[in-house]
Amino acid sequence: MRKADRLFEIIQILRRSKKPMTADAMALELETSKRSVYRDIAALLAQRVPIRGEAGIGYVLDKGLDMPPLMLTTDEIEAAVLGAQWVINRGDPQLSKAARDLLAKIEASIPERLRPYIDDPAHRVVPAWDRMKDAIDLGVVRNAINGARKMKLDYRDAEGRTTERVIWPILLGYYETTRIICAWCETRKDFRSFRSDRIVNATVLEDRYPERPAVMRVKWRKAMEADWKKRKAEWEKHNACAPETP
Repeated sequence: MRKADRLFEIIQILRRSKKPMTADAMALELETSKRSVYRDIAALLAQRVPIRGEAGIGYVLDKGLDMPPLMLTTDEIEAAVLGAQWVINRGDPQLSKAARDLLAKIEASIPERLRPYIDDPAHRVVPAWDRMKDAIDLGVVRNAINGARKMKLDYRDAEGRTTERVIWPILLGYYETTRIICAWCETRKDFRSFRSDRIVNATVLEDRYPERPAVMRVKWRKAMEADWKKRKAEWEKHNACAPETP
């Protein structure tokens, strides 16, 4: 790898990292020596790149670095195209259109020699032929999540029974054939998931729920982890008590 490419990759590593990166970790990712990383860090500092840290502890990139936002590598372009293909095939209409617009913007911003990576990529996402049809506009749900607004649902379960719920939507999950709304359910006083194809009617309320969506998502993840551990423990207990097959 050329030194110029390596310097750019170091900046990218520091950009995406949520914690200080050691020279050892960067050397492993770049497939180079730790000494080379130290020299590259010194070269970046000489160019006034706002890197803080020291050897043995780790480095972080301060905000304010002025770099062209679309200096993309071929791997980054392919990753963006693959992700956009997935959204085009499996996202709701609003996100599908946004993914197409994103590809058009990337194509218009990169050099001519890189455009084949978008026009004729070496990978394809298989269409979701049996995808369930959304009964509501998921763009409305995303707006409710971003605005921390409560929603009122008429929801039909797997047996066809309809119940009325007031929920705090916090997350949209996109699966191969279905989409789900993860939410706090005021009726059940617990986190619940609602399939978009089973929602009979949905209304965004004026009421805001009391906590930020990001806080609720942290609580939801902890609840899911606790539930998974509980199920795992029950499964292991069941297997331990089961008689051995001769």
